[in-house]
Amino acid sequence: MVLLVACATVAILTTAGIVFSLLFESIRFFDKVSIFEFLFGLNWSPQTALRAEQVGSTGSFGAVPLLTGTFLISAIAMTFAVPFGLLSAIYLSEYASRRARDILKPLLEILAGIPTVVYGFFAALVVAPMIRDTGTGMGLDISSESALAAGAVMGIMIIPFISSLSDDALAAVPDSLRQGGYGLGATRAETIRQIIVPAALPGISGGILLAMSRAIGETMIVVMAAGLAANLTANPLAAVTTVTAQIVALLTGDQEFESAKTLSAFALGLLLFLITLIFNVVALRVVRKYRQQYD
Repeated sequence: MVLLVACATVAILTTAGIVFSLLFESIRFFDKVSIFEFLFGLNWSPQTALRAEQVGSTGSFGAVPLLTGTFLISAIAMTFAVPFGLLSAIYLSEYASRRARDILKPLLEILAGIPTVVYGFFAALVVAPMIRDTGTGMGLDISSESALAAGAVMGIMIIPFISSLSDDALAAVPDSLRQGGYGLGATRAETIRQIIVPAALPGISGGILLAMSRAIGETMIVVMAAGLAANLTANPLAAVTTVTAQIVALLTGDQEFESAKTLSAFALGLLLFLITLIFNVVALRVVRKYRQQYD
């Protein structure tokens, strides 16, 4: 019992330490830059100069372009991942034979073990040029680095998260619900759509939440396929950047931790933490609602 309590305490203290370190450094940043400029500013250009008389000594720290890019790429990724992940889980759980399931599920989960830098290379060398050439042939002006390329490859990367967890949730549904649906005259498709999927919704929601958190926190694919340009746009064919990519760019190399440029990385980290927390709270409410309904 002492060991269990000690391990739980270490986990709690670690989380608290991360939160307080982000909060402390963010307060130092907001002493230099207004929180309203950070949250509502439309221009992100943190290239501050070393001396006040140099050009660009103040910088611009509006986080709206970074949030827009983050949500745009995440939305594209989820658009790709959710249908493929959920449908593959339904096939593996309800339609596939035991032999097919034993072969296909490990093959699908291999995608989760591929390093993200490999996905980044694939996005930069294959997907992005393909999208650009296809758009050029259609008369569209597409950037060599685009949110669509990064989001599509990121969607492929997170398919196993949704598929594996959704498959486990579907398999955990009691067989009596299936037999009850068949006994009432429902077809297999109707039983899956109206009984099994709603009953497994808490587990499916958890898988989608995990995949969304993975997409929001992804960095390497964004850096290699979407670029570092902080453009305020909803155009998936344009180059954008995300919060995580900018955190890496701000903290790479020798940095002066008294400057607003470096401290802005901690403010971005705190903002990303709060966004993830909101997603978790919403997902927990959804899970509790449907769990009560189908217990």
